Amino acid sequence: MLKRSRTAAVIAAALALPLLHACTDSGSGADSGGKVTLEYWLWDDKQQPAYQACADEFTKANPGISVKISQTAWAQYWQNLTTQLASGSAPDVWTDHASYYPQFVTSNQILDIQPFVDRDKVDLKQYQGGLADLFVKDGKRYGLPKDWDTMALVYNTKLAGDATGLDKLTWNPTDGGSFEQAIAKATVDANGKNGLDPAFDKTKVKVYGFLPEWGDGSQGQNGWGDLAVSNGFTYLDKNPWGTKYKYDDPKLAETITWFKHITDAGYAPKYDKTSTLGRDAVMDAGQAAFTIVGSWTINSYLGIGAKQAYAFAPLPSGPTGRRTAINGLSDAIYAGTKHPAEAWAWVRFLGSPACQDIVGEKAVVFPAIKSAADKALAAHKAAGRDVHVFTDEAAASGGTFFLPITDHGNEVSQIVQDTLQGVILGQTSPADGLKKANDQVNALFK
Repeated sequence: MLKRSRTAAVIAAALALPLLHACTDSGSGADSGGKVTLEYWLWDDKQQPAYQACADEFTKANPGISVKISQTAWAQYWQNLTTQLASGSAPDVWTDHASYYPQFVTSNQILDIQPFVDRDKVDLKQYQGGLADLFVKDGKRYGLPKDWDTMALVYNTKLAGDATGLDKLTWNPTDGGSFEQAIAKATVDANGKNGLDPAFDKTKVKVYGFLPEWGDGSQGQNGWGDLAVSNGFTYLDKNPWGTKYKYDDPKLAETITWFKHITDAGYAPKYDKTSTLGRDAVMDAGQAAFTIVGSWTINSYLGIGAKQAYAFAPLPSGPTGRRTAINGLSDAIYAGTKHPAEAWAWVRFLGSPACQDIVGEKAVVFPAIKSAADKALAAHKAAGRDVHVFTDEAAASGGTFFLPITDHGNEVSQIVQDTLQGVILGQTSPADGLKKANDQVNALFK
């Protein structure tokens, strides 16, 4: 109760502070007490220059507020943030992810910004459809959308063979469709035989046709989740904030069975033989032809310094059509910040066209505001990068789905990931393993 009272008091005090630009995208200025420096955290080094440019513009409009940006790699980022929140010394604002923020909401560590949104009449319709609703619970809002991503196939143009038809691949869990055919054909053994040749030796694979992602937690955003949903699988009874998972759905078991099949066939590396360097490094080494990635990797594969010639293709169309996860990030304000008005000014600016146009023009991610995302697509095109598959998928009617958002996210992720790894290692069958995992997951909500 004390934390809730503290949060309410913070909001009330912030709403009462005088504002320099109360009705502009630049947000509010510092209070009359002097200059304020806000701590802002993010994890993507490629995005840092764009947000530094936003911070510079923000300070020009609000001379009383400066923004200090700290960037830390993904894994260390969440470890540091969790530690800082627990100690009461978190940054004023941080980049938030849908799979992590429920735990911060439960702990009352994020400021509810709905009163600010209402007061300043922020246009929530300017964002890509549905993103603004992801960070809402029980009428409280815990962030404004900053960007989005969809998934696609990336392939090595030399190893994948003829690209004809790669934009129209099909998939099903029974025979893998034309997607499995493309994967098998791209798989080559030490004798130069591909996976379609009866003489192919799966014990001596030189180039794998496909690289799965098995460190993907409970969501499978980088592969199995997208195909499972295209097979008719649904994660939850409702999303966000459902309380009953459906990992025992036969449609998911069929999908994971197919992934195990291509692994057993030698078209994908066995889990215990997977490189510890990660999929990007294996692709760069020319040891695999296809994998599934998000739009945040565009510059890694098509930018300066790419070690192979790559291109993107849409995800294969499954029994219920082509489906891709669409994920969005937000910016969260620490409930214990000493500068709530200034923090809101910065978050509002981050969520405005003024900042998101800058981000779009840098062409690192697709901003949440639709017009800014168009700028990102245009910037990629001007640089010779063909990335329209990501925006086409985002615009397709019924072509996207949101990843599950619930309480107990960390526990759910660990249970499901451990189970899937056990399945791929042959320790349990997909149906049995997923049934047990589903029981464990749903027990968390009782």
